Amino acid sequence: MPNDSAQPFEEATRSYYETDDVDAFYDAVWGGEDIHIGIYDHEHEAIADASRRTVERAAAEVADLLTPGSTVLDLGSGYGGSSRHLAEHFGCRVVALNISEAQNRRHRAANVERGLDGLIEVVTGSFQDIPYGDGHFDVVWSLEAFCHSGDRTRLIGEAVRVLKPQGALVFTDLMAADDSLEEALRSTVSRLGVDALATPEFYLRALAELGVSRADFDDRSGHLTQHYVRLTEETERRQEELRGVISPAYVDNLLANLPLWADAARRKQLRWGIFHGRRA
Repeated sequence: MPNDSAQPFEEATRSYYETDDVDAFYDAVWGGEDIHIGIYDHEHEAIADASRRTVERAAAEVADLLTPGSTVLDLGSGYGGSSRHLAEHFGCRVVALNISEAQNRRHRAANVERGLDGLIEVVTGSFQDIPYGDGHFDVVWSLEAFCHSGDRTRLIGEAVRVLKPQGALVFTDLMAADDSLEEALRSTVSRLGVDALATPEFYLRALAELGVSRADFDDRSGHLTQHYVRLTEETERRQEELRGVISPAYVDNLLANLPLWADAARRKQLRWGIFHGRRA
């Protein structure tokens, strides 16, 4: 049944990702492929390279289930970088569920260009109400999308529901530290259109209650500061160029907001990493 309480958050997310400014920023600064927190090898590494490493590390957690006969559900698939990586490297079929039709059009075009449209089905829809039956997927995957949800308890329940028995759930998310105060992060997270972030403890408890076995959290929070420092550096260095493709007001907003994320990470108010578990 529809989840009315989550609808304002879904509309905020759709509106955010379908603006020309956001699209141009992600394309110019983040690379337009893998729009994720990066795992960095060195402090000056390209953001796109570090973001791709995140995809590779997450895939390694479920590589035993990624075969030409398996099907993956990519929740909040964005521009499709994860979906293409999984299809191209493992031959699995991918259903990419994403709320933004503007992103999905770009995703489909890239799949055709790379010859992967036969393996990837891009579906416009909400991950609060996944339009597939129980036990449908071998792997459910998501990278930094759950932070946009207005009802994360329902979202995790939906993700586990559509998993086959012994199927795997692997996801990353941008979170608050377990001991962070909501008010301390309010101005930082406002750009996401949500009131607050989840915590690692919340996800681990929710997974245990849903019968997910061997659920673990590979804490990679140490990369958060580096990631937001790199985003800030690139935005500052290229701001004149960016003002030619992005509205000056949006560039100013980025230059004001991105350092807040870096500062919150330095103060250890944020957490990030890879969750992995198997449905019993």
